[in-house]
Amino acid sequence: MEFEKNESRQVNNKPNSGRKSNQRAKLYLVLQILQKRSDEYNPIAADDIAADLDAFGIDAERRSIYKDIEDLNKVYVMMKENCTIDEAEKIIAEADDNKKLMIKRAKKGFYINPEAREFQLNDIRLITECVYSTKFIPSDSAERLANILLENVSEYQARKIKTDAVVVDRVKTLNKTVLTNIDLIRDAMATEQNRKKHIPEKISFKYARYEITNVEKPVVRSKQYTVSPYYLIISDGNYYLLAYDDGKRDVRTYRVDRMKNIKLTGQPRGGLDAIKALDVKNYTQRVFSMYGGEKTSVSLRFDNSLLDTVLDRFGTKTALYSRIDDEHFQVNCDVEVSPQFFGWLCGFGSNVEIVAPKQVREEYQIHLKTILNNY
Repeated sequence: MEFEKNESRQVNNKPNSGRKSNQRAKLYLVLQILQKRSDEYNPIAADDIAADLDAFGIDAERRSIYKDIEDLNKVYVMMKENCTIDEAEKIIAEADDNKKLMIKRAKKGFYINPEAREFQLNDIRLITECVYSTKFIPSDSAERLANILLENVSEYQARKIKTDAVVVDRVKTLNKTVLTNIDLIRDAMATEQNRKKHIPEKISFKYARYEITNVEKPVVRSKQYTVSPYYLIISDGNYYLLAYDDGKRDVRTYRVDRMKNIKLTGQPRGGLDAIKALDVKNYTQRVFSMYGGEKTSVSLRFDNSLLDTVLDRFGTKTALYSRIDDEHFQVNCDVEVSPQFFGWLCGFGSNVEIVAPKQVREEYQIHLKTILNNY
């Protein structure tokens, strides 16, 4: 009876001949529907898969969906175990559970095994949150990149990640060409392009800075910069270019999202000796962190509540920690004493004390008195 019904539908409805010819795409679409519309908490029934296929102009019955899922699991095992289809069938038949399958069965349907997805849910969540929180990525680009990442999870998981990804007080760049800027800088620094040798070259650009008369948008200066690019550095959510300035004969850093109209000049880079002589790690610490002064060994006394914060700042490789009493600890470390360092200490108020050396204690007192003079 069922055969007669299907045969009658084909005879009476000529467009169905086209629907039948689309069967070659059916297996791929079944997999895509499962990838997009199912997860371990949201299985999808065979009838619903068939309804989705119908929307694509493909006829499908429940039994054929079961067969498609069986075939997809065989292919998955073949690829994972590097075996033949007969060996895959044996592995599936002998398996105590369905952990080895790509598509699992639940009471209300089927879902993609989380372990079979190319990326784990927590990985996608973390990367998506990083995209949203990164300052050098404009808002519209962040949304586009997030949507690309979320193609790797179910629609239910994607909605939850977007709902959970709340970034507070993160100032996003207004420069919508920042990603293009990064590509151009990488092209300039490349030693090979299109499988051909490339001599790293200088770039030219204009630079934007904020002015007190207009704090809403940085103003592009008329000055044309020409520098030799060497490193792209990420610090505090921003991309920076470390480059050699031939005119000033010095190494400088530039915010990539403030750079405008970047062009490759075709001129070979300069300043290689200065870059080789530069300790890039220490340089970036001085520029982007609390450094910039003379390196000094100091002893600092902190309230115990700040231990996590201090560990994040100094780590454990070169800093020594010791218990003072039930409420305080001490750390001995090397820092570059500077106003930035003192400013960092000020944020902890009375919960930190410079124990030694005496000279740094006195410099900190002068720093605090200078601030008090403004009040």
